[in-house]
Amino acid sequence: MPQAHHDGSELYVSNRAPQLGEKVTLRIRVPKSDPAKEVFIRILQDGEPVTYPLRKNKSTRIENWFQVSVEIISPITNYRFLLRDGKNFRWLNAAGVFSRDVVDHFDFKITAYHDAPEWLRKAIFYQIFPDRFAKSGIARTLPDWAIPRKWDDIPALKQREVSQEFYGGDFKGVEEKLDHLSSLGINAIYFTPIFASKSNHRYDASSFEEADPLLGGDKDLISLRKNAAKKSIRVMSDLTTNHCGLGHPWIQEALSNKNSEKRDFFYWTKKSKWGYVGWWNVQSLPKLNFSSKKLRELIWEGKNSIVRRWLREPYGMSGWRIDVGNMTGRYYHDNYNREIAKGIREAMHETNPDAWLVAENADFFAEDLDGFGWHGTMNYNGFTKPIWYWINGEDENLKDSFGMPAPLPKIDGHAMSEMMQQFAAGIPWRSLIASMILLGSHDRARFQSVVSRDIKKNIAGVTLLMSYPGVPSIFAGDEIGLEGYWGENGRRTIDWDHPEKWNSELLFDYIELIKIRRASHALAHGGLRWIHVGSDSVAYLRESKKESVLVYVSRKGMKEKIDVSQYGYSIKKTLFGPESKGSTLSISSKEAVGGMWLLS
Repeated sequence: MPQAHHDGSELYVSNRAPQLGEKVTLRIRVPKSDPAKEVFIRILQDGEPVTYPLRKNKSTRIENWFQVSVEIISPITNYRFLLRDGKNFRWLNAAGVFSRDVVDHFDFKITAYHDAPEWLRKAIFYQIFPDRFAKSGIARTLPDWAIPRKWDDIPALKQREVSQEFYGGDFKGVEEKLDHLSSLGINAIYFTPIFASKSNHRYDASSFEEADPLLGGDKDLISLRKNAAKKSIRVMSDLTTNHCGLGHPWIQEALSNKNSEKRDFFYWTKKSKWGYVGWWNVQSLPKLNFSSKKLRELIWEGKNSIVRRWLREPYGMSGWRIDVGNMTGRYYHDNYNREIAKGIREAMHETNPDAWLVAENADFFAEDLDGFGWHGTMNYNGFTKPIWYWINGEDENLKDSFGMPAPLPKIDGHAMSEMMQQFAAGIPWRSLIASMILLGSHDRARFQSVVSRDIKKNIAGVTLLMSYPGVPSIFAGDEIGLEGYWGENGRRTIDWDHPEKWNSELLFDYIELIKIRRASHALAHGGLRWIHVGSDSVAYLRESKKESVLVYVSRKGMKEKIDVSQYGYSIKKTLFGPESKGSTLSISSKEAVGGMWLLS
């Protein structure tokens, strides 16, 4: 049954990024079946809770709408709603409706700070691991660390050689495949690191000053970016602010000269046989120490800092993905994380206000996503993990369990939706919609292997990817069914010479779902209401000022009906999936289902 609802989308919040002193109108919808006679807002102002009544401003056959205008006087404004029926009361916060008192952690939140770029609402990212995507015919002289592989070799032939396997993908190779990206509907590329290093993954940067010559250097990167722009495709890359590589001049100078200012760039300890702290105790990844003002100047504060210069012409990058953002600046008693995140954010805003800052935050620190630092995160915890846990095929070969010392769990739809809702409830709405949503990445198993090659399950997952709040990202090759049971094993090359081997059904549905995502106002700007949660299926509404879309997915064959008339809707048009019309969604399938329907 419908419940009272509010979220941070345009139907409910007049301005999600106000300035201090501005007034914001907040709305709540309450079904007429709800016994509440009065609605109040509890809002924290200067840390003190105050309450204001809401007035009814709209009434329909099935629900009443209430609203209130409040002045934003705090950088972060916490609020929730009180539904009162005589002596009885319930709280509505971002986690749901409760007939008991609740804590402030799951309050709705408004952040008085400039917002993430608007172009993200229609963005579809394509993640490229440069060494493995496409290879031009340009001959490269290989460095001594590289172990050459044939393009069709499966990665990680030997585990100790994981970071040295070299396939030779480059910028020109990507540029030659831009038509593939355009035909797919991609309008943004996210590269894993592009700087020179001593590995294929390039997370051990030897320089932040130039693109890796093995990829074609600055010249080919600029050419790629400009030609991508002609096809309305943006380009952004990965940046390691937590560490550099052992080959970087900073650490080399610090090791050779104890009087160098570069010594202050790192942590030093007698516990390490090499003298400095390596991230995760890895010798090749010296941990950066942001107590150094000079280091801050070089990375983001200076006018020609790393963060700034790559956003300007001729490079023209559209943002940064920050590697291990949750660990950056954190070491024992040191915690510079918030300063770093906000500093990078400000530097980017000054240089290019239209640039996106997204951080890896694998273990989810809610305070890192309050809207003042990273725009958002790679949403593993509130999207990827719950979907994996729900839909996986229980393949014994699957080694990727997100760091858990156990096989990949199996949960039902209730647990999946609870995981997703709890994550969303802990952060401002603006941080949720500016976070990257993904089914897989260079660090994870391939989704095709997660679902044990079940194409219908795969498509159900992609339906979630293209309909859930956030910024969809596709790991290159997922659209054609590449496989892999763990990170490196999944970093496989694409067989461009034999497209007949690609999974054409999966590719076609990717194209269709991306087309829907990019065309839909509701999927770009709408809120999120869960209307059905079962063990094997879930459904939700995406509603904006211009349209409403129903989304349904199941992990197995189902026969069930969902009445949308109780929410004031009827099905106008099938966008994707089984044909349906009228007041009830009827599902009858022997396999997993993914579907979207336009409502009226």
